[in-house]
Order: sequence, then C-alpha cells, then structure tokens
Amino acid sequence: MTKRNVLVSVTDKSGLKDFVPLIGLGWNFISTGGTWTALKEIGIPADTVEDVADFVPILDGRVKTLHPVIHGGILAERDNTTHMAQLKKAGIELIDLVVANLYDFKSNPDIEHIDIGGVALLRGAAKNWKHTTALCDPSDYKGVVGEIQSQGLVSSRTRHRLATKAWKLTSTYDSAIHAVFEQVEKNLGTG
Repeated sequence: MTKRNVLVSVTDKSGLKDFVPLIGLGWNFISTGGTWTALKEIGIPADTVEDVADFVPILDGRVKTLHPVIHGGILAERDNTTHMAQLKKAGIELIDLVVANLYDFKSNPDIEHIDIGGVALLRGAAKNWKHTTALCDPSDYKGVVGEIQSQGLVSSRTRHRLATKAWKLTSTYDSAIHAVFEQVEKNLGTG
C-alpha cells in the first residue's frame, strides 16, 4: 500500500467524516490546529503541520502552512525527476490531496479574516492539478473519496474540475478583499 498524504486545513469543519474511509486505504492526514482537533474528535488520526514541517506557527498563527516542506509536497511534479530528487534530498513527502476552505472575509471584513495560508494551499494544489487535488467545497468530499475508493485515485478530469473551482473561489475571495480595500481607500480621501 503506497502512502498517500492529505493536508486538511479548514474553517468549515462540516463533512470531515467523509474522509474516514481514507484511513483504511493507507492515507496519512496532516492538519493544522483547529482542524487537527476536529479530525481527532471524529477518529481520524493526523500529524500536525508543526510536526511534518518541524516548524512552530509564528505571528499569532499568521504563518503556519507557508513552509517549503508543505508547498514542496504540494507543488512537486511527480513525473519530473529533478523535482522528485530535490524532495528526496530534502526529506519532503508528497501531498496528494489538499482540503482547504477560507476564513469568511465577506461576512467579517476584518484584516485578520484575510486568509493567506488557505489561499496559498489551494492555489498550489490547483496549479499542480495534474498531480495534486485541490478540494475547497465540503459538497465534493464524498465524491472524491468515492473515486479514490473505486479507482485508487482522483481522475484527471475531477482534479481539473476541482482546480477550476478552487481558482474561482480564490478569485472571488480576492475580489471581495479588493472591494473592501477600495472602499476604505475612498473613505480615506486624498489626504
């Protein structure tokens, strides 16, 4: 059984039970603080990002998943021998599935609700869609897990569809942030 890694870092914890079948298929879970606790509560063992990256979050949690060990595992092209050799040399494991959703900035337009790590995780997985699955919507969890159960992997077509969905989410998210900043700029005037 080949070890496969899934990174889970979500604000919306709904649907996490859908991932339970992956445990029996040899998948290893990696997670951040609050999500790690939620996974543990439903019986999904997970390594913490801190343990995997050997890096403790800093700046009140603003920097926790922004690390080469995490993004190297997400962005490596599996058919690129140079990428694979660099990962091996650095002791970095591949991350095959990224499950992330974002802070709700639109409902709470506070500067601390601008998600940086989640957006970076989704963008990395979406960019590398040929090798990594970007999963940002709980309504897609069951289908992806079902595909893994029946086929052993997530199909190229599904990975591309989910990457497109992740790009739409991050684009919409950035547009909402831009609109708030633009309004603040107008309110500040030319002073």
